[in-house]
Amino acid sequence: MKKKPIIGLIVGDAAGVGPEIIAKLAARDFYSEYCRPVVLGDARVLKKGAEASDVEVEMEIIERIEEATWEKGIPVLDQKNLDPAAVNYGELSKESGKAVLDLLKLAADLYKEDRIHGFCFAPLNKAAMIAAGCEYESEHHYLAHLFEHTAPFGEINYVSNLYTTRTTSHIPIKDVSAHLTENTITRAITLANTTLKAAGIENPRLGVAALNPHGGEHGKCGREEIDVIMPTIEKVKEAGVNASGPYPSDILFIKAFNGDFDGVVTMYHDQGQIALKLKGFDQGITIAGGLPAPIATCAHGTAFDIAGKGIVKTSAFENAVIMTSKMAANLMK
Repeated sequence: MKKKPIIGLIVGDAAGVGPEIIAKLAARDFYSEYCRPVVLGDARVLKKGAEASDVEVEMEIIERIEEATWEKGIPVLDQKNLDPAAVNYGELSKESGKAVLDLLKLAADLYKEDRIHGFCFAPLNKAAMIAAGCEYESEHHYLAHLFEHTAPFGEINYVSNLYTTRTTSHIPIKDVSAHLTENTITRAITLANTTLKAAGIENPRLGVAALNPHGGEHGKCGREEIDVIMPTIEKVKEAGVNASGPYPSDILFIKAFNGDFDGVVTMYHDQGQIALKLKGFDQGITIAGGLPAPIATCAHGTAFDIAGKGIVKTSAFENAVIMTSKMAANLMK
Protein backbone atom coordinates (compact mmCIF):
# COMPACT_ATOMS: atom_id res chain seq x y z
CA MET A 1 0.00 0.00 0.00
CA LYS A 2 1.37 3.38 -1.02
CA LYS A 3 2.28 5.73 1.83
CA LYS A 4 0.37 8.95 2.34
CA PRO A 5 2.12 12.13 1.18
CA ILE A 6 4.33 14.11 3.54
CA ILE A 7 2.74 17.54 3.86
CA GLY A 8 4.47 20.54 5.45
CA LEU A 9 2.28 22.69 7.72
CA ILE A 10 3.57 26.26 8.03
CA VAL A 11 2.42 27.80 11.32
CA GLY A 12 1.63 31.16 9.70
CA ASP A 13 1.83 34.59 11.30
CA ALA A 14 2.39 34.16 15.03
CA ALA A 15 0.28 37.24 15.82
CA GLY A 16 -2.73 35.65 14.13
CA VAL A 17 -4.85 32.52 14.43
CA GLY A 18 -2.60 30.16 12.45
CA PRO A 19 -0.81 28.46 15.36
CA GLU A 20 -4.16 27.91 17.09
CA ILE A 21 -5.63 26.25 13.99
CA ILE A 22 -2.69 23.90 13.53
CA ALA A 23 -2.65 23.05 17.24
CA LYS A 24 -6.39 22.34 17.40
CA LEU A 25 -6.22 19.93 14.47
CA ALA A 26 -3.09 18.24 15.80
CA ALA A 27 -4.78 17.71 19.17
CA ARG A 28 -7.59 15.75 17.56
CA ASP A 29 -5.27 13.88 15.19
CA PHE A 30 -6.98 15.28 12.10
CA TYR A 31 -3.98 15.25 9.78
CA SER A 32 -3.12 11.55 9.89
CA GLU A 33 -6.24 10.59 7.95
CA TYR A 34 -4.97 12.42 4.87
CA CYS A 35 -1.20 12.76 5.08
CA ARG A 36 1.98 12.45 7.09
CA PRO A 37 2.16 15.97 8.57
CA VAL A 38 5.28 17.90 9.54
CA VAL A 39 4.90 21.29 11.21
CA LEU A 40 7.32 23.90 9.90
CA GLY A 41 8.02 26.66 12.39
CA ASP A 42 9.11 27.40 15.91
CA ALA A 43 7.88 24.79 18.39
CA ARG A 44 7.34 27.55 20.96
CA VAL A 45 4.86 29.26 18.61
CA LEU A 46 2.89 26.04 18.18
CA LYS A 47 2.92 25.51 21.96
CA LYS A 48 1.56 29.03 22.49
CA GLY A 49 -1.20 28.30 19.95
CA ALA A 50 -2.08 25.12 21.84
CA GLU A 51 -2.23 26.99 25.14
CA ALA A 52 -4.51 29.65 23.62
CA SER A 53 -6.79 26.89 22.35
CA ASP A 54 -6.66 24.99 25.64
CA VAL A 55 -5.50 21.78 23.97
CA GLU A 56 -2.61 19.40 24.51
CA VAL A 57 -0.32 18.77 21.54
CA GLU A 58 2.32 16.09 21.75
CA MET A 59 5.30 17.07 19.58
CA GLU A 60 8.08 15.04 18.04
CA ILE A 61 10.87 17.61 17.67
CA ILE A 62 13.06 16.83 14.66
CA GLU A 63 15.99 18.44 12.89
CA ARG A 64 15.50 16.65 9.56
CA ILE A 65 12.35 15.39 7.81
CA GLU A 66 13.82 11.91 7.74
CA GLU A 67 13.75 11.76 11.54
CA ALA A 68 9.94 11.89 11.67
CA THR A 69 8.30 8.68 12.90
CA TRP A 70 4.69 9.95 13.37
CA GLU A 71 4.59 7.76 16.47
CA LYS A 72 5.57 10.22 19.23
CA GLY A 73 3.28 13.11 18.42
CA ILE A 74 3.14 15.47 15.45
CA PRO A 75 6.63 16.02 13.98
CA VAL A 76 7.85 19.60 14.29
CA LEU A 77 10.84 20.71 12.22
CA ASP A 78 11.74 23.26 14.88
CA GLN A 79 13.29 26.37 13.33
CA LYS A 80 13.82 28.20 16.63
CA ASN A 81 13.34 31.38 14.62
CA LEU A 82 10.70 33.31 16.58
CA ASP A 83 10.28 33.79 20.31
CA PRO A 84 6.49 34.07 20.74
CA ALA A 85 7.02 36.25 23.82
CA ALA A 86 8.18 38.97 21.41
CA VAL A 87 4.94 38.84 19.39
CA ASN A 88 1.60 40.08 20.69
CA TYR A 89 -1.64 38.62 19.38
CA GLY A 90 -3.41 40.97 17.01
CA GLU A 91 -0.46 43.29 16.47
CA LEU A 92 1.52 43.64 13.27
CA SER A 93 4.94 42.08 13.74
CA LYS A 94 7.93 42.56 11.47
CA GLU A 95 9.63 39.68 13.27
CA SER A 96 6.74 37.34 12.50
CA GLY A 97 6.71 38.52 8.87
CA LYS A 98 10.40 37.64 8.58
CA ALA A 99 9.79 34.20 10.10
CA VAL A 100 6.99 33.56 7.59
CA LEU A 101 9.20 34.47 4.63
CA ASP A 102 11.87 32.10 5.91
CA LEU A 103 9.32 29.31 6.36
CA LEU A 104 7.98 29.69 2.83
CA LYS A 105 11.53 29.39 1.53
CA LEU A 106 12.13 26.36 3.73
CA ALA A 107 8.99 24.66 2.41
CA ALA A 108 9.90 25.38 -1.21
CA ASP A 109 13.42 24.02 -0.65
CA LEU A 110 12.10 20.87 1.04
CA TYR A 111 9.76 20.26 -1.88
CA LYS A 112 12.51 20.77 -4.46
CA GLU A 113 14.64 18.29 -2.51
CA ASP A 114 11.74 15.77 -2.62
CA ARG A 115 11.58 15.66 1.18
CA ILE A 116 7.94 16.78 1.34
CA HIS A 117 5.22 16.29 -1.27
CA GLY A 118 3.39 19.59 -0.79
CA PHE A 119 2.61 22.16 1.89
CA CYS A 120 -0.15 24.19 3.50
CA PHE A 121 0.36 27.52 5.16
CA ALA A 122 -1.78 28.91 7.95
CA PRO A 123 -2.84 32.55 7.47
CA LEU A 124 -0.06 35.00 6.65
CA ASN A 125 -0.07 38.77 6.98
CA LYS A 126 1.09 40.59 3.85
CA ALA A 127 1.78 43.85 5.71
CA ALA A 128 4.07 42.02 8.13
CA MET A 129 5.86 40.34 5.23
CA ILE A 130 6.34 43.68 3.49
CA ALA A 131 7.64 45.22 6.73
CA ALA A 132 10.15 42.36 6.84
CA GLY A 133 11.42 43.21 3.36
CA CYS A 134 9.24 41.18 0.98
CA GLU A 135 9.43 42.82 -2.45
CA TYR A 136 6.71 40.72 -4.05
CA GLU A 137 3.03 41.46 -4.59
CA SER A 138 1.85 38.41 -2.66
CA GLU A 139 3.02 35.13 -1.21
CA HIS A 140 2.14 33.50 -4.54
CA HIS A 141 4.53 35.78 -6.40
CA TYR A 142 7.18 35.14 -3.76
CA LEU A 143 6.69 31.38 -4.16
CA ALA A 144 6.92 31.69 -7.93
CA HIS A 145 10.26 33.46 -7.41
CA LEU A 146 11.46 30.69 -5.09
CA PHE A 147 10.52 28.03 -7.64
CA GLU A 148 11.98 30.11 -10.51
CA HIS A 149 8.58 29.60 -12.12
CA THR A 150 7.70 31.54 -15.28
CA ALA A 151 4.56 29.73 -16.51
CA PRO A 152 1.10 31.11 -15.63
CA PHE A 153 0.30 30.97 -11.90
CA GLY A 154 -2.18 32.55 -9.51
CA GLU A 155 -4.82 32.06 -6.88
CA ILE A 156 -7.48 29.41 -7.40
CA ASN A 157 -10.34 29.68 -4.91
CA TYR A 158 -12.35 26.62 -3.96
CA VAL A 159 -15.55 26.01 -2.02
CA SER A 160 -18.42 23.52 -2.30
CA ASN A 161 -16.70 21.52 -5.05
CA LEU A 162 -16.31 24.59 -7.26
CA TYR A 163 -12.99 26.12 -8.33
CA THR A 164 -12.70 29.74 -9.49
CA THR A 165 -9.93 31.79 -10.97
CA ARG A 166 -9.92 35.36 -12.19
CA THR A 167 -8.62 37.19 -15.22
CA THR A 168 -7.79 40.39 -13.32
CA SER A 169 -7.22 40.61 -9.60
CA HIS A 170 -6.08 43.52 -7.45
CA ILE A 171 -6.79 46.44 -9.78
CA PRO A 172 -9.47 49.16 -9.70
CA ILE A 173 -12.79 48.32 -11.37
CA LYS A 174 -12.30 51.23 -13.76
CA ASP A 175 -9.21 49.50 -15.17
CA VAL A 176 -10.66 46.01 -15.62
CA SER A 177 -11.84 46.38 -19.22
CA ALA A 178 -8.43 47.58 -20.43
CA HIS A 179 -6.83 44.48 -18.92
CA LEU A 180 -9.13 42.02 -20.68
CA THR A 181 -7.15 40.68 -23.61
CA GLU A 182 -6.86 37.37 -25.42
CA ASN A 183 -3.64 36.76 -23.48
CA THR A 184 -5.00 37.50 -19.99
CA ILE A 185 -8.23 35.54 -20.50
CA THR A 186 -6.38 32.58 -22.04
CA ARG A 187 -3.96 32.63 -19.13
CA ALA A 188 -6.79 32.46 -16.59
CA ILE A 189 -8.61 29.67 -18.43
CA THR A 190 -5.38 27.68 -18.86
CA LEU A 191 -4.53 28.10 -15.18
CA ALA A 192 -7.95 26.79 -14.17
CA ASN A 193 -7.75 23.87 -16.57
CA THR A 194 -4.27 22.85 -15.40
CA THR A 195 -5.09 23.14 -11.70
CA LEU A 196 -8.32 21.15 -11.93
CA LYS A 197 -6.51 18.38 -13.80
CA ALA A 198 -3.88 18.32 -11.03
CA ALA A 199 -6.76 17.87 -8.55
CA GLY A 200 -7.87 14.76 -10.43
CA ILE A 201 -10.55 16.12 -12.80
CA GLU A 202 -9.67 14.66 -16.19
CA ASN A 203 -11.72 17.00 -18.40
CA PRO A 204 -12.67 20.10 -16.37
CA ARG A 205 -15.89 21.83 -17.39
CA LEU A 206 -15.15 25.55 -17.25
CA GLY A 207 -17.74 28.31 -17.34
CA VAL A 208 -16.43 31.74 -18.33
CA ALA A 209 -18.08 34.89 -16.99
CA ALA A 210 -19.17 37.89 -19.00
CA LEU A 211 -18.12 41.35 -17.89
CA ASN A 212 -21.18 43.48 -18.56
CA PRO A 213 -24.76 43.27 -17.25
CA HIS A 214 -26.76 40.64 -19.13
CA GLY A 215 -23.62 39.64 -21.00
CA GLY A 216 -23.51 42.95 -22.85
CA GLU A 217 -26.91 42.53 -24.50
CA HIS A 218 -25.39 41.86 -27.93
CA GLY A 219 -23.33 45.03 -27.76
CA LYS A 220 -26.02 47.35 -26.39
CA CYS A 221 -24.44 47.28 -22.93
CA GLY A 222 -20.74 46.89 -23.73
CA ARG A 223 -18.71 45.10 -26.39
CA GLU A 224 -16.09 43.20 -24.34
CA GLU A 225 -18.02 39.95 -24.74
CA ILE A 226 -18.17 40.31 -28.53
CA ASP A 227 -14.72 41.75 -29.11
CA VAL A 228 -12.51 39.71 -26.79
CA ILE A 229 -14.15 37.27 -24.36
CA MET A 230 -16.14 35.13 -26.81
CA PRO A 231 -13.37 34.93 -29.47
CA THR A 232 -10.90 33.85 -26.79
CA ILE A 233 -13.22 31.12 -25.55
CA GLU A 234 -13.52 29.80 -29.10
CA LYS A 235 -9.73 29.68 -29.45
CA VAL A 236 -9.17 27.76 -26.21
CA LYS A 237 -11.94 25.34 -27.21
CA GLU A 238 -10.10 24.68 -30.47
CA ALA A 239 -7.03 23.89 -28.35
CA GLY A 240 -8.99 21.21 -26.48
CA VAL A 241 -10.14 23.04 -23.37
CA ASN A 242 -13.72 22.31 -22.29
CA ALA A 243 -14.79 25.94 -21.80
CA SER A 244 -18.04 27.72 -22.56
CA GLY A 245 -19.59 31.16 -22.17
CA PRO A 246 -19.53 34.03 -21.62
CA TYR A 247 -22.36 33.86 -19.10
CA PRO A 248 -23.67 36.71 -16.93
CA SER A 249 -22.14 35.98 -13.52
CA ASP A 250 -25.47 35.77 -11.68
CA ILE A 251 -26.61 32.98 -14.03
CA LEU A 252 -23.15 31.42 -14.20
CA PHE A 253 -22.84 30.83 -10.46
CA ILE A 254 -26.35 29.41 -10.20
CA LYS A 255 -25.41 26.90 -12.90
CA ALA A 256 -22.02 26.23 -11.31
CA PHE A 257 -23.38 25.55 -7.82
CA ASN A 258 -25.98 23.28 -9.42
CA GLY A 259 -23.10 21.17 -10.73
CA ASP A 260 -23.00 22.24 -14.39
CA PHE A 261 -19.34 23.32 -14.12
CA ASP A 262 -16.24 22.21 -12.26
CA GLY A 263 -14.65 25.65 -12.47
CA VAL A 264 -15.51 29.26 -13.18
CA VAL A 265 -13.29 31.91 -14.75
CA THR A 266 -14.27 35.44 -13.74
CA MET A 267 -13.22 38.76 -15.20
CA TYR A 268 -12.49 40.60 -11.94
CA HIS A 269 -11.87 39.93 -8.25
CA ASP A 270 -15.23 40.40 -6.54
CA GLN A 271 -17.20 38.80 -9.37
CA GLY A 272 -16.22 35.43 -7.96
CA GLN A 273 -15.29 36.25 -4.36
CA ILE A 274 -18.75 37.49 -3.42
CA ALA A 275 -20.38 34.32 -4.70
CA LEU A 276 -17.91 32.01 -2.98
CA LYS A 277 -17.92 33.77 0.37
CA LEU A 278 -21.72 33.86 0.45
CA LYS A 279 -21.71 30.14 -0.29
CA GLY A 280 -19.21 29.16 2.37
CA PHE A 281 -17.12 31.82 4.11
CA ASP A 282 -15.82 29.38 6.72
CA GLN A 283 -15.09 26.64 4.19
CA GLY A 284 -13.18 28.30 1.36
CA ILE A 285 -9.55 27.67 0.45
CA THR A 286 -6.99 29.19 -1.87
CA ILE A 287 -4.82 26.97 -4.06
CA ALA A 288 -1.51 28.24 -5.45
CA GLY A 289 -2.49 27.35 -8.99
CA GLY A 290 0.13 26.76 -11.65
CA LEU A 291 3.10 26.30 -9.31
CA PRO A 292 4.99 22.99 -9.40
CA ALA A 293 4.14 22.04 -5.81
CA PRO A 294 0.72 21.28 -4.31
CA ILE A 295 0.12 24.31 -2.07
CA ALA A 296 -3.06 25.55 -0.41
CA THR A 297 -4.27 27.68 2.48
CA CYS A 298 -7.54 28.73 4.08
CA ALA A 299 -9.16 31.64 2.26
CA HIS A 300 -9.58 33.72 5.41
CA GLY A 301 -6.84 35.85 6.92
CA THR A 302 -4.98 36.13 10.22
CA ALA A 303 -8.12 37.32 12.07
CA PHE A 304 -6.20 39.60 14.44
CA ASP A 305 -9.49 40.49 16.18
CA ILE A 306 -9.92 36.96 17.59
CA ALA A 307 -6.29 35.80 17.72
CA GLY A 308 -5.32 34.23 21.04
CA LYS A 309 -8.92 33.63 22.11
CA GLY A 310 -9.06 29.98 21.02
CA ILE A 311 -12.33 30.45 19.13
CA VAL A 312 -11.14 30.30 15.52
CA LYS A 313 -12.89 27.75 13.30
CA THR A 314 -10.67 25.17 11.61
CA SER A 315 -12.91 24.01 8.74
CA ALA A 316 -11.24 26.04 5.98
CA PHE A 317 -7.75 24.87 6.91
CA GLU A 318 -9.04 21.31 7.10
CA ASN A 319 -10.19 21.66 3.50
CA ALA A 320 -6.80 23.08 2.52
CA VAL A 321 -5.02 20.06 4.02
CA ILE A 322 -7.39 17.66 2.30
CA MET A 323 -6.91 19.36 -1.07
CA THR A 324 -3.11 19.55 -0.79
CA SER A 325 -2.92 15.91 0.26
CA LYS A 326 -5.15 14.89 -2.65
CA MET A 327 -3.08 16.82 -5.19
CA ALA A 328 0.17 15.47 -3.74
CA ALA A 329 -1.14 11.90 -3.86
CA ASN A 330 -2.05 12.38 -7.53
CA LEU A 331 1.50 13.47 -8.30
CA MET A 332 2.88 10.44 -6.43
CA LYS A 333 1.03 8.02 -8.73
